[in-house]
Amino acid sequence: MAIPVVDLSEFSAGPRQKADFVSALGKAYEEVGFVAVKNHGIPAATIAGLYANTKAFFSLPASIKEQYEIPDLAGQRGYTSFGKEHAKGSIAPDLKEFFQFGQTVTDGDPIGREYPANVQVQELPDFNLLFLQAYRSFEASGTLLMRAIALYLGLDEKYFDLYLHNGNSILRAIYYPPITAEPKSAIRAEQHEDINLITLLVGASADGLQILTKQNEWVPVTSLPDQIVVNVGDMLQRLTNDQLRSTTHRVVNPPREQWATERFSIPFFLHPKSSMSLASLPGCISALHPKAYPDATAGEYLDERLREIGLKK
Repeated sequence: MAIPVVDLSEFSAGPRQKADFVSALGKAYEEVGFVAVKNHGIPAATIAGLYANTKAFFSLPASIKEQYEIPDLAGQRGYTSFGKEHAKGSIAPDLKEFFQFGQTVTDGDPIGREYPANVQVQELPDFNLLFLQAYRSFEASGTLLMRAIALYLGLDEKYFDLYLHNGNSILRAIYYPPITAEPKSAIRAEQHEDINLITLLVGASADGLQILTKQNEWVPVTSLPDQIVVNVGDMLQRLTNDQLRSTTHRVVNPPREQWATERFSIPFFLHPKSSMSLASLPGCISALHPKAYPDATAGEYLDERLREIGLKK
């Protein structure tokens, strides 16, 4: 399935291009839930360095990687070993391991005290610097996309800026190792919806990503190498009272003859500050679409979901 493609550079062009971009993005999210974004602003060199360091990290011996696994952080910083996370509603663990890098507050904002420090990987001298550079690039692109979404929803363009500045976003590097035995029940990532506002996914080293269409059919998602894939998460779905729906997706196992193929994927989960209310926007509530969700803050909802997927006890 060729998902809709939008050009982020148009958002910063003239008024006509900006309006067309907002309309195209909103329509794509209402109809599909995923878009491919070109001219996304994330430097190719940063992406290349990010993938090189990701592959180097997961190639380290298990005894070294495990030194970077800190159980008290519920997978929100550092390494999470194979088989720890499962999809909501599933008991079978996903066939993956991952490393998470979070917010670095540099302007003295008191919210910095809420965030654990990022785990410093000693074996790879460029690892943390590249992850920080990539984090800032994703954060900037994500903020522009959320400004377009704000306009589509009839809000002030910078409605989300206050919540995204020093927000609780996560950059996750995922490794799906070769499959060496018949999986009991799990696929590489069981069907799920993302927790956050939007997810920005830069490339993947192998096929496997599929989305569930409104016709209830699983279709593979493809994008060009110079594009990123951006989808709606559950927080935005709750905020818009289902006007923008979080799309169900999964990562399927390759054909048996390709089981020896490993897969890398690096999504950026754009989260607001934990204090942001996810109460449905008044403009998204009507007699035809009554309020569907109880009020909650982003922090409360994240905590609930981390428990549902097995990262938090």
